[in-house]
Amino acid sequence: MKSKPIERHQTLREKILETIREAILKGNLKPGEKVAEPELAERFGISRTPIREAFRQLESEGYLTVIPRKGAVVAALSEQDVQEFYAIKSTLEGYAAELAAGRLTEKEIEKLEAINERLKQLANEGDVKAFFRVHNEFHDLFVKASGNSKLYELIQQLGMKFNRLRMASLSVNGRMAISVAEHERLIEAFRAQDGDRAENLVKKTAKIGGQVLLESMTQAESGTGKEAILKSRVDV
Repeated sequence: MKSKPIERHQTLREKILETIREAILKGNLKPGEKVAEPELAERFGISRTPIREAFRQLESEGYLTVIPRKGAVVAALSEQDVQEFYAIKSTLEGYAAELAAGRLTEKEIEKLEAINERLKQLANEGDVKAFFRVHNEFHDLFVKASGNSKLYELIQQLGMKFNRLRMASLSVNGRMAISVAEHERLIEAFRAQDGDRAENLVKKTAKIGGQVLLESMTQAESGTGKEAILKSRVDV
């Protein structure tokens, strides 16, 4: 009986998180714009406590900056943020892929293939939110298979801190389909137990993710020729 208020609290918190994330990713909330607690409280019919909890979560993911006595504002994305994140991601996940190549079992590789088939379906459907969640499962599997628990923890912490960048990159037109193609090549490298190739593929994937996001940030107009540019980068 006591669990119901807790469950409702968590559900409302998730709705607030989702509402703000989508508003920021779609550009309805601009960098520097204040996210008002009173409006959210009225909209969801709740106290400000779950809203403040949601704000702290969104700050940890890079969506908001919470300023004492002023409230929460949408965090600005800088070119340096993108470059630094993807440089670190490239190094850590590349190393994890190299280690995993010699450790993944046939059953785990088959699971990677099944996950990627699901990703292909989600890409065709254009479901970015579900794609993002399943995409994380794919990477989580091979990073765990590296056998390095500290490396796994670092990659998890990094991913959480920069969820916004990762989601924004996958949201760019054509990026999900290319991610599926990159995964197919990575699975081939895993099957061949080719650690060097697996590492290079993951590093290239991270580089593409960063470049795609930078392009989407610097081009206000719809990217003419963007899909062709993306496809040209997949070839290794």
